[in-house]
Amino acid sequence: MKVLKFGGTSVGSVEGLLNVKEIVSRGTGAQIVIVSAFNAVTDSLIHTARLASEGDSAYMECLEQLRERHYSVVRALFPQEEGGGLEMQLCSLLSSLADVLHAIFKAGTLSEDALCEVVSYGERLSSLIISRLIPGATLHDSLCLIKTCRKGGRNFPDMEVTSALLKEDLACLECGAHASDDGLSKADGRARQDGPAFPVAVMPGFISTDRDSGRITNLGRGGSDYTASIVASVMDAEVLEIWTDVDGFMTADPRIIKTSYVIGELSYREAMELCNFGAKVIYPPTLYPVRSKGIPLRIKNTFNPLMEGTVIKETCVHDKPITGITSIDDICLLTLSANSMVGVIGIDGRIFGTMAANDISVFLICQSSSETGITFGVERKNAARALELLGKEFEHEIALGFINPIDMKESLASVAVVGDNMSHNPGLSGRVFSTLGRNGINVIAYTQGSDETNISFVVESRFLRKSLNVIHDNFFLSECQELNLFVCGVGTVGGKLLEQIASQKEKLRAERNLKLNVVGIIRRHKGVFDRNGLDLDRWKELVEEGVDMTPGRLVDEVVGMNIFNSVFVDCTASKDIADLYGTLFEHGVSVVAANKIAASSDYGLYRSLKDSSLRRNVKFLFETNVGAGLPIIHTVNDLVNSGDRVLRIEAVLSGTLNFIFNTLSPTVPFSAAVRMAREQGYSEPDPRVDLSGMDVMRKLLILSRESGYVAEMSDIGSKGFIPAGFFEMTEDEFWRSLPSLDEEFEKKRRALADKGLRWRFVACMEDGRYSVSLREIAPEHPFYHLEASNNAVLLTTERYHEHPMLIQGYGAGADVTAAGVFADIMSVANI
Repeated sequence: MKVLKFGGTSVGSVEGLLNVKEIVSRGTGAQIVIVSAFNAVTDSLIHTARLASEGDSAYMECLEQLRERHYSVVRALFPQEEGGGLEMQLCSLLSSLADVLHAIFKAGTLSEDALCEVVSYGERLSSLIISRLIPGATLHDSLCLIKTCRKGGRNFPDMEVTSALLKEDLACLECGAHASDDGLSKADGRARQDGPAFPVAVMPGFISTDRDSGRITNLGRGGSDYTASIVASVMDAEVLEIWTDVDGFMTADPRIIKTSYVIGELSYREAMELCNFGAKVIYPPTLYPVRSKGIPLRIKNTFNPLMEGTVIKETCVHDKPITGITSIDDICLLTLSANSMVGVIGIDGRIFGTMAANDISVFLICQSSSETGITFGVERKNAARALELLGKEFEHEIALGFINPIDMKESLASVAVVGDNMSHNPGLSGRVFSTLGRNGINVIAYTQGSDETNISFVVESRFLRKSLNVIHDNFFLSECQELNLFVCGVGTVGGKLLEQIASQKEKLRAERNLKLNVVGIIRRHKGVFDRNGLDLDRWKELVEEGVDMTPGRLVDEVVGMNIFNSVFVDCTASKDIADLYGTLFEHGVSVVAANKIAASSDYGLYRSLKDSSLRRNVKFLFETNVGAGLPIIHTVNDLVNSGDRVLRIEAVLSGTLNFIFNTLSPTVPFSAAVRMAREQGYSEPDPRVDLSGMDVMRKLLILSRESGYVAEMSDIGSKGFIPAGFFEMTEDEFWRSLPSLDEEFEKKRRALADKGLRWRFVACMEDGRYSVSLREIAPEHPFYHLEASNNAVLLTTERYHEHPMLIQGYGAGADVTAAGVFADIMSVANI
């Protein structure tokens, strides 16, 4: 025997009802079908009853809409001759409902008993229709079979009386007999040819009657699940199937986490934790009756019946450390605190006794071991009343100063991480909280049960989506790490970076289990954002159609998206953009910068940014600030972090200048070489940034700071090699005047060549002394043979003293610089 329960969404439409008929007809063995009211009917009945109690005659219009809804379903499902008889039976029920509502209208008040009677008609109407829809099915009256008793202001099932009534009434199913077609429980052995091969009983869920008085009661919201579980337990069913509009329990809320998926099986304990903490798949008390008998419970989708769903049983095996994540939004925390509550007996009892006496549910409790405070969580709708009640309960102690005024924090959300395997995974709590911390999410309160099945914590509501995403990604999709990129500045370098990301995305996903999502692109004064990822084949078009952008708007968009594993990639040369880094760090966003301004600014700012990123556990990477794609900063960091000390830095750090001096020849004058450097993408748009030596000075400053030295730009001396007046001209004047230097440069070049020497623009740091100048390099020097735009860095350290370390390679160009930025992004992903 099986018990099948169909919820309001399953029976709320003609399509759903036909699916119910098909599902039941395919069944084997006796079946008991428990049904809810049609979708939203219970709420409609409550609204109608309240209108009547307020003396509003509009209740009659609501009643008529209810009547028409049920009649229209009958007309769509049944032939006219059969449907007409059913409509008469429905009419009888609706007339009784009208009488009850009229009595409420006349009385001008709505008692609990009257409301219970009104809402009972939802299940009574639906079960009558469904019992006729399933050929050969019998209708059994839950008002006669499910009995309750009153305890503490609530109705509880009287299992002893209910069991006896159910066993007597449903005995015919155990015998395999079909019931009559008149809606009574007596069987006459007649079944329709198109019906199930085995007997089927239909019962309304939710509704019941008081054991002593016989008045109509119910089992509370979601009570149809509870009815089904009681029946399954009493009748020793082989399985209880809850048919709803979802495929089963999900690893997380699919409305928030698009990558969530169905959990194949759960233990009773895991399911209970998930239900109690926000997963509205089933009514929590449903689990008690079936668990007592070890009856498995399966969640199925009426609209996707081929889906296996979720089975809930005593024990199950999972390959993940956690089983699911659930949450409750819009909660409040109340805290009762004092200098000390040690030895004060009864505080807890008074708090929770007050809550229980006023029917306020407390779902999370935290208390410090020093006993200076007790914090607990309630739903927002109960928070103000809870605050008022506790204020009165502890009024005397607060007045005397023994207890502080009760504190209430609002706009919060709670998250529960659930799984039986958690108790077998040391360090799992640390993994949860470090994951949150890395993404800039502050945990306000947390608690963990002694059975280690549930870790619950509270965050600000605005961080709920992000919290769920980072935990789900870390624990359920850890085989595929995800980074969400905001690329700011898509000129030469940024544009190449997007090309490289587009060409590598699938390979990284397949071979490195890394998913790169470009969720924001900012170009000049336009920006486009999409948390699901932008189409990189259309990025130029998308940006042009994007929103107007300022630095303030930009940081608001990035922070406001509140997306996990975020990386801001700065390919600009803008100070305004560099000024945003600190704010981004404070919100858990890593920064990869090709922009040199932040790292070469005032030392105090540089240090604060480094410290801020370290404190917030995010990355601040700027490898391309010094050597484009060369791993110079990374190497220096490794040396310093391993205890080595950099004593001397000698470096050719301008690929532009090296290209210019390598290109000079009798046929290529200085002005032509400068123009070629710009045209081939080696120089800045205004090459005077390179010719001034300022770019090299910044690079030396950054490299010295990363080596552990406290340095400012003013500490670095630079010797220019073109007249200062060229830097005071307009750009057009500069280009017109530049050929005037050609003759002098050619004269010096010939003299240099005659001596077998070459020009190199060299940056040097030794024991905290700095210089940048154009030097004549002999053939035996490592810099002599640098070709084209290559850079080179010679590092003398305490370990590499007699034989300094040489790092050499391409030091300019959009492709290699973009590749260096890409490498930093890979470092954020720890790849």
